[in-house]
Amino acid sequence: MPHGPWPDVRLWGRRLPGPSGSATFGTIIAILAATAVAAISLPLVQTGLGWLITAVAGTIALLVARPARSAVPPLVIREQRSAGWDRLAWGLATLALVGVGTFRAAGWLFALCLVTATLTFALAIGAGKSMRSVVMTYLIGPVAILRSAPWLIRGLARMRRVNAGSGGPAPIRIAATAAVSVALLGVFGLLFASADAAFANVVGSLIPDINVESVVRWVFVSCLTAPVLGGAAYLRVAPPRLADLDQTEGYKVNRLEWAVPLGLLTMLFAAFVTVQLTVLFGGERHVLTTAGLTYAEYARGGFWQLCIVTGLTLVVLAGAARWAPREAPGDRAVFRAVLGALTLLSLVIVASALIRMQVYIDTYGLTRLRLLVACCEVWFGVVLILVLLAGIRIRAPWLPRAAIAAGVLALIGLAVANPDLRIAQNQLSRPADRIDPYYLSTLSPDAVPAVAEMTDAADRTCILYLISQDMGENGWREWNLGRSQARDLIGDDPHPINPRQCLSTRYGY
Repeated sequence: MPHGPWPDVRLWGRRLPGPSGSATFGTIIAILAATAVAAISLPLVQTGLGWLITAVAGTIALLVARPARSAVPPLVIREQRSAGWDRLAWGLATLALVGVGTFRAAGWLFALCLVTATLTFALAIGAGKSMRSVVMTYLIGPVAILRSAPWLIRGLARMRRVNAGSGGPAPIRIAATAAVSVALLGVFGLLFASADAAFANVVGSLIPDINVESVVRWVFVSCLTAPVLGGAAYLRVAPPRLADLDQTEGYKVNRLEWAVPLGLLTMLFAAFVTVQLTVLFGGERHVLTTAGLTYAEYARGGFWQLCIVTGLTLVVLAGAARWAPREAPGDRAVFRAVLGALTLLSLVIVASALIRMQVYIDTYGLTRLRLLVACCEVWFGVVLILVLLAGIRIRAPWLPRAAIAAGVLALIGLAVANPDLRIAQNQLSRPADRIDPYYLSTLSPDAVPAVAEMTDAADRTCILYLISQDMGENGWREWNLGRSQARDLIGDDPHPINPRQCLSTRYGY
């Protein structure tokens, strides 16, 4: 299988690599098997074990999809070896993010993990280190999906020709093998099921119900999974070479054009930080009296603006790193001085935003949005520290991936911390007259262990009843540790005193 270019496929003026031959028999079978596993296992409407099973099956299929060693040029082999551990780490991160759905019932958390998993999956396929390489890896995904179809079709045609020459067409042999396998499993499975009731229950839960709804779901999942696996296998067989993008510096402006605007911005940051230090460390009474606000209102009013400022600062720093010249000693000195000062001042702003958020939480309680935004601010701070470290040697091709890795670790850490449970514990630690039953009833089953310890029996039963209404199905595909523990605590029926009154707590009628 030669490692050739993709004809007429270019991005940023560069031709993208790809296999010019056809898919191997093992690759095709692996993709079909992983697609079948996804169709049977994947729960579409809720988190569950099926997501992790699908991810593992897809990973195994991609590990099978690899070219013959003799078909790959030595240069590409060396590049793949150098990026081997990096790709392995991103692949494991993808599995960890998808696996969150097996342990946490919070849909919003799993949605964030699933979106982030698409990024780590792209990084596991690509091998570039710069931000342009990361963006390129994302952009070539749809192209690879489109071009994988003829590649797989050529593989099927080649497999049919080879098998026809050896005694019979491949489809007949594959169908015969599948029929024999199904017959053996069916006969012996029925015998074992009739011999033991427990085994019969296990088999009954594993065998899907065949109806119109399940068939439509199988077809939908298959049509969604097969192209994605095909495109990923296409890139797995011939990964894109993005090292040239990592070495490209691009157009540079002169020192005056970038140093003056950023110097003025640094002065503005310094003035703001001076006021913040006065407010946060000794003179808040004067400033807050002047502003006419309470301290909690002051914290709430400025936090979101500071978050936007931090995000825009990262964009400014990235632009300066892209266009500021660094060849001459004077350029490097100005680069370090201006961007170092701006980064340090931004760290103070991050600290100010976090202090404001803590005051906000102490006053109004913890919520999902407040927790998530606070975690984003912490991530911003880590990225700024990485920027400072990158400024030591000026050039840091590792920075984009390090920043992404920090965000992935933060998200996995948030999942380990069980955010909905922490939010419920924070809400219930407040005075009784400040507990919000409505908000507690909107949390996921992850929060049930905390709610079950409420002293107010009426509110406790009502909240548990409302949470139980959103449990969803309880099959093996939808099995989830958070929901399983919640069912053990709630029971099959929480027996609310007045179900309609409980619903009015949530919907206001």
